[in-house]
Amino acid sequence: MTDHVTIERPEAYPGVQVIRFNRPEKKNAITKAMYAKMTNALTVAGSDPAVRVTAFLGTDGCFSAGNDMADFMAFAMGGTMGQEVIEFLKALAMAPKPVVSGVDGLAIGIGTTIHLHCDLTLASARSIFKTPFVDLALVPEAASSLLVPRLMGHQSAFALLAAGEPLTAQDAQDAGLIWKIVGQDAVNDETLSLAASLAKKPPEALRIARDLIRGDRSDVLARIDEEAKHFASQLKSAEARAAFEAFMRR
Repeated sequence: MTDHVTIERPEAYPGVQVIRFNRPEKKNAITKAMYAKMTNALTVAGSDPAVRVTAFLGTDGCFSAGNDMADFMAFAMGGTMGQEVIEFLKALAMAPKPVVSGVDGLAIGIGTTIHLHCDLTLASARSIFKTPFVDLALVPEAASSLLVPRLMGHQSAFALLAAGEPLTAQDAQDAGLIWKIVGQDAVNDETLSLAASLAKKPPEALRIARDLIRGDRSDVLARIDEEAKHFASQLKSAEARAAFEAFMRR
């Protein structure tokens, strides 16, 4: 159901487009249809002068638990990571306008790595960031294997991406994954206010400043492709099948 992601342009926050995960009964797990809708929203935002900033938000107590496991099982049978996933990751990595995010609660898998491509992220103190890729016999995605070591150094990156150790909100702030910790009741409003403040800035100056800060992104796109090849290979593996079956039995 595509209403599992809502796209909003709140009148109270001019220039802001909101991409909101809206599947709380499944902890905002992301399906192929959700990825496709988000990719379209990012593409529209990139060319629409009425949109100056995109904000990602989840629901109370959960940003996203990551990829939908039923979709993962289908991907495994097809032996691919899923074109919808790859297209979304590239659209996010190459978004020409600022992207912000607000996290309250669970941020698992892509629910964590999405913030590597955001310019500013707010999170509540109860937020937990975790990437259990290896536990599912998979590998990192979203160019996280490139970006997280740059951000945190080897040991912290290995702990997050390979050992699957969680980060608290304070850990994430200390590591540079998020910008600021806010009250859990304030995540939505403060994220939107932050987005609106960026939307008021001179857009061309902001674009140039952002591009200078982010630098060339060709290596990010290349790493997304490289990770996707390994991801697809692992999806077909016996160890991944066993891990998925064990997960589904929980």
